This record gives sequence, C-alpha cells and structure tokens, in this order.
Amino acid sequence: PGVITRAPSRLITYRQGMNDLVVAQVWRYPAKSMLGERVPSVSVSAAGVLGDRGWAVRDEVRGGIRGAKKIGDLMHLGARYVAPPTAHDPTPHIEISFPDGTSVTSADGDINARISAELGHHVTLWPLQPPDDLDHYRRGAADSDDLLVELRDIFGRTEDEPLPDLSVFPPEIFEYESPPGTYLDAFPLMVMTTGSVATLQDHLPDSVLDLARFRPNLVVTAEATPDNPWPEQGWVGRRATIGTAEVEFVTGCPRCVMITRPIRDLPDDRSIMRAVVREADQNLGVYATVVTPGTIAEGDQLA
Repeated sequence: PGVITRAPSRLITYRQGMNDLVVAQVWRYPAKSMLGERVPSVSVSAAGVLGDRGWAVRDEVRGGIRGAKKIGDLMHLGARYVAPPTAHDPTPHIEISFPDGTSVTSADGDINARISAELGHHVTLWPLQPPDDLDHYRRGAADSDDLLVELRDIFGRTEDEPLPDLSVFPPEIFEYESPPGTYLDAFPLMVMTTGSVATLQDHLPDSVLDLARFRPNLVVTAEATPDNPWPEQGWVGRRATIGTAEVEFVTGCPRCVMITRPIRDLPDDRSIMRAVVREADQNLGVYATVVTPGTIAEGDQLA
C-alpha cells in the first residue's frame, strides 16, 4: 500500500464542488523523516494529526533537530508506535526498523548509538518538547555560508530553477527547524490527490512514484483532467468538512529534496524534482490547517 504505479487517471468524477472527493488513505509519521504508517483513522487538532512527527533526531554534530533534507538516510528507517498515541500520551514509545530487518525501540538504552551507527552520523532521538523550550527547536548550523547555495541544497533546485516563495511559510521556521512545540515542516496537514500523482506519473513513465517520497497525511481520490491536472491546487483558500473535522487549505506544498531521496529499494531520482518544478510550478499537494478538531477516516467525503 502506498505505491502508485501508473495510477488510473479516471478514479472519480471531479466537479467544481468537493462532495465527490473521498479520503483514500490516511497516514501518520511517528518520527520526522522516517517511513510512516497507514492507519484507518486519525484524530486531528490545531496541532495536526495526533502522534504525527511525535519524535525526531537531533544532530549532535552541527546542532538542531534534523530531517532528511540534511540527513537523507533517515528515509531508510521506518517508525511505528508501540501503543497508539492518545490525548494524554501523544508521543508514546516507537519502534524503529532498519533496512536489514532489525529494530530497536525508543525505550532501549542503546537507541542513540544504534541510530547513529545506521546513519553514520551522531544523533540523539527526542520526543516533542514543550513549545517554550526554544533552544531545542532552534535551527542548527547551515552547511554553507552562502544562503542561495544552502536553499538550493535544501530544496533540491538546480541553478536555473526558481526557489519557492518562502513568504508562504510561518515566519518562525526561519529561526526554528519547525514551529516550536512541533516537528512539522510548516503546517499541520499535507493533502494530496490521486489525480496529481497520476499527472506526475504521466510526465515520468520510467519512475516509481511511491507515496513514501511525498509523505501526505491524507490522500484524496480525485480525477485529473487536461484543464485541471493538479486538482488540489484549486482548493487553496477553501474549507472542507472531512469526517467530523473542518480544515482550511492554505497553500500549495513547495517540494524539497526529500522527494528525490533513495528509500530502501527505491533509487535516488532527481527527475521527480525536475518534473515537479517544470510541470507543477514547484507544488505537489496542499498544506492545510485544522479549523475544527475531529476524526478523519478512510472513506470520508470532503464536503
């Protein structure tokens, strides 16, 4: 589940309204930049999916919480919760699996040594810390003193490609790795449609487009058409009720280098970024905020 291979382009009848759109898959990612877990339903609040990015690694060489933008091999690791997260315990212990089939839990005394050895980089594993622990969330040292070089490295852009419009991001992420109190990149939810994945696949017939590359929380069934090749981009500025929750779609998701990274048996594929920049104006999927907390499940319609 999660692998899109030549996804059919006619999945539902797409209309101007949203009430033909259905949640096909629900995902949460227990640890930042590690492979996630597909679940039948999730609770969502202003902080996003309960348990999403509840853990992350800290770079003990250059400082700061780090994801696969900087430590690409994180995407070879898988993470799952040992017990379901709850409102009283939103970050229970996790089990981390390695490509060789072995695993370790966050409760094990050698967890940091095991992950560091796997990544070839000294890191420590942390659950979410209080939002007022600003030093914990502060960005670590950059790899380059040249800001443009640093940004092109993070976003996987060549010199002749535009960088994203950074004004769409919350201002705090320029000082902190994530909004303090979260390990999110920027916004609580990321939503993609099957139609956009099908459109991208049409432009990349030789690539395997696994959802693990794109890390959506919700995958919505929607048909792409020649006039509407990236369906969710038309939702920006709109609200939708999904299950018992209400969300607002706030901006397209400008993609970074992570979508090109090798993931276990998937190779490094820079052509994916070239196609997203060239064909989709850099955006694949949309970010959303949660207006009304609730529960979202597979099979729920958007209304």
